[in-house]
Amino acid sequence: MDQIRKAIIRDNYMRVMEKIETAKARSPYHQEVTLLAATKTVPAEEIIYAIEELGLPVAGENKVQELLSKYDELKGKCPLHIIGHLQTNKVKSIIGKVDMIQSVDSIRLAEEIAKRSRDAGVVTDVLCEINIGREENKGGIMPEETEEFVSRLLETEGLRLRGLMTMAPVCEKNDEYKKYFSKTYDIYLDILGKKSHNIIEPILSMGMSDSFEVAIEEGANLVRVGSSIFGSRFYPEKGV
Repeated sequence: MDQIRKAIIRDNYMRVMEKIETAKARSPYHQEVTLLAATKTVPAEEIIYAIEELGLPVAGENKVQELLSKYDELKGKCPLHIIGHLQTNKVKSIIGKVDMIQSVDSIRLAEEIAKRSRDAGVVTDVLCEINIGREENKGGIMPEETEEFVSRLLETEGLRLRGLMTMAPVCEKNDEYKKYFSKTYDIYLDILGKKSHNIIEPILSMGMSDSFEVAIEEGANLVRVGSSIFGSRFYPEKGV
C-alpha cells in the first residue's frame, strides 16, 4: 500500500472519529460509541493499517467467504464480526474465528450457532437483528417479535445475546433515519428493562456511512462504517 493510499485512509478515519465525537456530544444518552469498520472488498493490508496505525477497534465482514480469505492475516489483530446475512450452512466455518455475529434473525440460525459453538467448546456472542423498516429484501425479525425472540436466545446454551442490530432503509433525510433509529432504541430500552440481568455490556448496533451520526444521536453505541473510511467499494467483474 503506497503512502497516498495510507494518507487517504488516515484522513477519512480521523474525519469519521471527529464526527462520532460531535454526534456523541449531541446525543442525550452520553453513551460511549465503538467504531466498527465494514471491510467488504477492502484488502487485508488496509484493514491492518487501520488497526495498527490508526487504532481501529473492530472490523466486520458481510460474507463468510471473504472473512475466511482474510482471516489468517487479521487473526488476533482486533475483534472480527459477521455483519451480513449468515446462512446456516456457513456457520460451522466461522465458529471460534469471529468474536460476534450481528445478524441473527431466526431460531434455526441461532440453534445452529449454538450447536456448533457447543461442539467447539466456545460461547459465541450474537446480536438480534431487527427489520425495523419491514423490508422484504432484508433480514431481521419484525419489531413486535423481538421480546419472544430475545427470550429464546437467552435460553439457548452456546450463544450469548449482547443486544440488538438493525439496518435502516436508505433515506434521503436525517429525520427519516431518526424515525427508524428512535423506534429501535425504544425496543432496546424495553428489552433491557425486562432482560438486563441477562445481557452483559449491551450493544445497540445501528448506523452506517450515510447515517452513523444520527444513529449515535438516537442511542447507538456501535456504528458500522465502511465507505467513509476506505472509499467507494470496488467490485471486480465476474471472471476477473
